[in-house]
Amino acid sequence: MAGKGTPATALLAKREFEHRLHTYEHDPRHESYGLEAAEALGVEPERVFKTLVATVDGAPTVGVVPVTGQLDLKALAAATGGKKAKMADPTLAQRATGYVVGGISPLGHRSRLPLVVDASAETFTTVLISGGRRGLEIELAPADLIALTAATVASITS
Repeated sequence: MAGKGTPATALLAKREFEHRLHTYEHDPRHESYGLEAAEALGVEPERVFKTLVATVDGAPTVGVVPVTGQLDLKALAAATGGKKAKMADPTLAQRATGYVVGGISPLGHRSRLPLVVDASAETFTTVLISGGRRGLEIELAPADLIALTAATVASITS
């Protein structure tokens, strides 16, 4: 692999899950990290998932949704048994996951966070997620993403 590894790529190497790495030159002027990845890699944007950090009842919680949609905070709270969810402050998101905003991967967080993957992921053979830095995407089977993160699967996209 070209470039420096990330906690996400290290986890995949250690656990030996089948995956493919895709790199592209990140343009800091692009308005959407996820749509930029889909365009740069020539894949359907519905298969590219973004990792968003929210707080549910005050605790950091991760939602993984298609880049074409928005995270439904009420659905995220319901999926985790919570009452109220709101988007996390970027500083909290970075501290909780160990990644920079725009490069937050659902894999390899500093500590285990509750994680919910949108049910639409299961309609694809493979999905793409952030590899832990801008310009790096990981392609893997949705079932492997769910297994690696001990994720809950629910409809959390609005």
